[in-house]
Amino acid sequence: MSRFLKDTKKYYKYAIYSAKSKLQSEVASSYLNWLWWVLDPICFMLIYTLIFGVVFNAKEQYFTIFIFIGLTMWDFFNKTLQQSVKIVKNNKSIVAKVYLPKYILVMVRMFVNGFKMLVSFGIVIIMMVIYRVPVSFNILYMIPIMLTLFLFTFGCSTIVAHFGVFVQDLSNVINIVLRLLFYITGIFYNVETRLAKFAPWNKVILHCNPLALLLTSARKCMIYDQTPARKFLLLWMVLSFILSAIGVKIIYKYENSYVKVI
Repeated sequence: MSRFLKDTKKYYKYAIYSAKSKLQSEVASSYLNWLWWVLDPICFMLIYTLIFGVVFNAKEQYFTIFIFIGLTMWDFFNKTLQQSVKIVKNNKSIVAKVYLPKYILVMVRMFVNGFKMLVSFGIVIIMMVIYRVPVSFNILYMIPIMLTLFLFTFGCSTIVAHFGVFVQDLSNVINIVLRLLFYITGIFYNVETRLAKFAPWNKVILHCNPLALLLTSARKCMIYDQTPARKFLLLWMVLSFILSAIGVKIIYKYENSYVKVI
């Protein structure tokens, strides 16, 4: 833990600078520049709202905001995990020349995707004002919810970053797993109500799938003025911390062999 804190403090500025550079490079050749960070999530929200809200006649209150919160949090996890699989190989020029704790590369991607998620949540807040969504102190639960999301994403990403160095086909496996998670996480529907006829399996999906739990909890405290499942939220926060510790430990143990493999 002391080594992790020391290295994070030492390379934190590099992670911030690298994240800024990647964000700037993404829109450098675009006419709309940074506006794409706003237009991209809005366009996807409108498409999915049309398909699931109109065509499939979804009944959830504030459905546009409901689906946007789900897409925003899912995109952060999904993109970070996918990008982390080959992150060491894709940064071969850096890894081979200077020492850099490899989990810092994961942090860079989290900063990039986290900034985009922040922009999307800014749009969510604007929509909440437009729809006049009642807000209470329950919204403060977003702090532990987002902390758990960051820890869980970091833990999973560091682990796949390690195995991605040695397993060539890992990215294909991750894509399949993410597709399954995409549909059982409840991005377009409420896991508790839509799968109620499959009880108690709907509770299993909700409580054993941290992403489903986090999405449902975020919607409860942001737009429905409800208290999330605090015990399960605390449980997954602890498990995510353990998962992150395991990921960092694995990287520290084997990172010296990465250069030989790539």
